[in-house]
Amino acid sequence: MGNTPGEKTHTCGIICLKYLLFLFNVLFWLAGGAVLAVGVWTLVEKSDYISLLSSSLYSASAYILIAAGLIVIVTGIIGCCATLKEMKSLLIVYLVLLLFVFLLEIIAGVLAYVTYQELDGELSQNLKVTMQQKYKQQGEESITQAVDRMQQEFKCCGSHNYSDWSDSVWIQSKDNLRSVPDSCCKTPSDLCGRRDHPSNIYKVEGGCIMKLEEFILSQLYILGAVGIGIAFLQLVGMMFTCCLYQSLQEDPN
Repeated sequence: MGNTPGEKTHTCGIICLKYLLFLFNVLFWLAGGAVLAVGVWTLVEKSDYISLLSSSLYSASAYILIAAGLIVIVTGIIGCCATLKEMKSLLIVYLVLLLFVFLLEIIAGVLAYVTYQELDGELSQNLKVTMQQKYKQQGEESITQAVDRMQQEFKCCGSHNYSDWSDSVWIQSKDNLRSVPDSCCKTPSDLCGRRDHPSNIYKVEGGCIMKLEEFILSQLYILGAVGIGIAFLQLVGMMFTCCLYQSLQEDPN
């Protein structure tokens, strides 16, 4: 039987490439949703701890992931349309967007690495001062909330140990009756911080600095793993796109 006028016939190779690229775009779209979710979760769920860092690199990595996730979702839709309709011009747009997202992932990875390198020094230098000078001070409610949540969630007291609180502006104030904040207590209650005995408060070796550093490093590992996974998908997608575009160029139909 002959082909009807205007009907496109393709080799098995082009048909296979189309289905592979379409399947890739479905996976890519789902991955974009995952990237977006990780970025939003990092900022929304863990935003308290970001306020304790003087550097904005940690939050910048999360914002880049959110942007990349949104672009990935749009890119996946464009890729599906370009593949099904065999629009070579749209395939080029799709390839450019893949490359752009790939560069975003590289930037996010570099920022995560730089943050990792600066993290230990930054926490050692700034966390103690931040806790001592800003806790319970007017206009520093976000710091106070972050410190209280950190001490309860990580079961720690003070930047290095509980004695760091003795130099706190708030602890030294005349209207304060506590030796440490109530959030240092194993069972928090009003004025429980008056007694700093080990049976009452957390006395973790290394203090909150060690705990916060471990937490942020774990978050950076998640950001890095997601970025590497998406980057690998993008390389595969770029390869499929180039092959399909070249096949369509060479196909006489």
